[in-house]
Amino acid sequence: MVFLLHGEDSFRMRLRLGELVGALLAGRSTASTNLAALLEPRIGTLLGVSRHDARTDSGAAITLSGQAQGLFDAIDERRVVVVEHAEALRDLEVIASFPPEAALVLVAVERLPSSRARRAPRTKAAPPATLIDAVESVGGLVERIERLAPADVPPWISARAKLHGITLGADAMPALASAVGPDAERIEQELGKLAAYTAGVAVTAADVRTLVSGAIETDVFELTQSVVRKDAKTAIGTLERLLADGNAVQQILALLLWQFRVLLFASAMRTNADAERMAKAIRSTPFAIARATAFARRVTRADIVRAYEAIYATDQVIKTGRAESDVAALTLCVLDLCGIANADLRDMLLVEPPRR
Repeated sequence: MVFLLHGEDSFRMRLRLGELVGALLAGRSTASTNLAALLEPRIGTLLGVSRHDARTDSGAAITLSGQAQGLFDAIDERRVVVVEHAEALRDLEVIASFPPEAALVLVAVERLPSSRARRAPRTKAAPPATLIDAVESVGGLVERIERLAPADVPPWISARAKLHGITLGADAMPALASAVGPDAERIEQELGKLAAYTAGVAVTAADVRTLVSGAIETDVFELTQSVVRKDAKTAIGTLERLLADGNAVQQILALLLWQFRVLLFASAMRTNADAERMAKAIRSTPFAIARATAFARRVTRADIVRAYEAIYATDQVIKTGRAESDVAALTLCVLDLCGIANADLRDMLLVEPPRR
């Protein structure tokens, strides 16, 4: 039996690999179940499992692991050979000639190109050109482990928290989901940190802001949403919370500018492929682009240009000391973005800076 697991989510890949290897060793069904309910496996402790790295191990060594019977192995013991970084495997004939008495599990933590057979029929004489072709030609199973979609992030966090006995407050879930995005590996790490920090007490949004890197971006995202909705009361409340948490004025201003930049790109997004391309262009994530898309339709390019001007004016007013204080300048900027009259700081750039 030959299996190929591929995809870009390394953590969910490990969960599925552990599930598959356990099923093969026990003779159970190899169908995937709910990955969110699985503990991270320790494959190295399982008897009957051999592991190889296709970047360094030869095809002959992989084949030998499938043939070899350990000195203390039972005659009928099932054997599983796991080949990591399978995308580096050059000798694809290993797959066709692999011993039938063992299972071969190929793992590639990247999205592999589609099978050639789907694009054009392959003659029997032609050797397989890709890893997927080679697996499918011997009747093997190919499974792609997808990244979490934005809508799947909260349910995944909830399930992982329950698995580890962590209680998340109602305000903690959206804060954590926005801070970590669809990175399943990071979700696991941050939940571990929060569990150790709270020691059995329910996790709050304040705990998330304290421990999780990127939580400030979540608050600034909420600030941006309020600004776009022209909700001055909520915007000022969010700003006051950011300042009370000790965030610097210039940091908030820079992140506010960043959010409008993401909005600019999100407003032009048409497909998921656009999200990936735009994320690379501005060194963001497809999740951030997709998250902003929902309310990007509320703004025009003229709105974003106006926001750029307001933020630039605020930055200059702060740097030249024209405002009473940095906090006052930032507050006026937020009010201006919300459409409040007489809060425009651009006029202050025409005034001579005070002599200190």
